[in-house]
Amino acid sequence: MEIIKGKKFDFLGKRKFAFAISAVLSIIGLVAAFAIPLGRANLGTDFSGGVAVQFMFDNPFHVEEVREVLRKGGFADADLQEFAGSTRLLVRLKRKAELSGLSDSIGAVLKKDMPLSPFAIEFTTEVGPTVGKKLQKDALMAVGISLLGILVYVAWRFEFRFGVAAVAATFHDVLAILGVFFVLHKEINLLIITALLTLAGYSLTDTVVVFDRIRENLKKHTKEDTVPLINRSINEVLGRTIVTSGTTLLALAALLIAGGEVIRDFSLALFLGVIVGTYSSIFVASPLLLVWRKKSGKMMKA
Repeated sequence: MEIIKGKKFDFLGKRKFAFAISAVLSIIGLVAAFAIPLGRANLGTDFSGGVAVQFMFDNPFHVEEVREVLRKGGFADADLQEFAGSTRLLVRLKRKAELSGLSDSIGAVLKKDMPLSPFAIEFTTEVGPTVGKKLQKDALMAVGISLLGILVYVAWRFEFRFGVAAVAATFHDVLAILGVFFVLHKEINLLIITALLTLAGYSLTDTVVVFDRIRENLKKHTKEDTVPLINRSINEVLGRTIVTSGTTLLALAALLIAGGEVIRDFSLALFLGVIVGTYSSIFVASPLLLVWRKKSGKMMKA
C-alpha cells in the first residue's frame, strides 16, 4: 500500500529554509542548556533540590482550596499536582535547605485548616542541593554518552560522515525539545531527560532507515549525482516514515490526552520529539551528507 504515489518531492531544495529553522531551534536549546546549570530554568526537585509529598485524602477535595490553605500556611510556592480519577495529591516544594521535617509541616497545615478532609501521607521524597547538582551532571553525561554511542555505531555501520550527520540531527532534536520546554516554562526533571534519551533512540532509528536507502542507491547508481540520489532515497522511504511516525503519534496522543497529569509532560516531550525527529532525518541529517560532500569534493562511498 502506497500512502503517497509518484513521490518526487525536492527535499534538498528546501534545505536552506530547513537549516534556518533548525538553527533557531538549536540556539534556543543551547540557551536552555546553559540556563539549567545556572538554575534559571524551571527545574524539578530532582535537579533544584526540595521535597515531594504525596497525600491520599479520604474525601474528594478542591485543588484551589488546598492551594489557598498552603499559601496562608507559608507555602505559597508549593506546586500541586492532582491525579485524575482519584483523591491523591502531590505537593512539591523547591528548597535548598531545611528539608528535614518539611513534609510534616505541610501535613500539619492541611490538618489544621482542612479538618473535614482527613488524609494519609503515602510517600515523601527529599532531594538536597548536592544530590540535585550531581543528578544534573549525571543527566548531561547520559545524553553525551548516548550521542557518542550513536556516532560510533553509525560510523561503524556506514562511514564516519554518516555518523557525524546522525549525531548532529539527534543533538538538534534534543536541543529543540529542551528549548521548547524552556520557552513554555515546563518543568525539566529526570522524567524529561528520560524522554530526551528515548527521543534520541527514535530519531536515530528513523535516520538509519533513510541512510540505508541512500547506501543502497549508492551501490546501484554509482554515477548518479548526489542531490537527485538523496532526494529519491528519501522519497522511497517516505511512506514508511509517514506510517511509522503517524502510528507512534497516535499512541502518544492517547497518552497525552488520557494518560493523566503525572506523565503529561513526558508524553508531550515524546510527541513533539517524534515530529522533530522525523523532520530532522529528512531535512537535517540527509542534507548534511550533501554539505559534507561539497566541502570535501568527494562522492560518498557505498
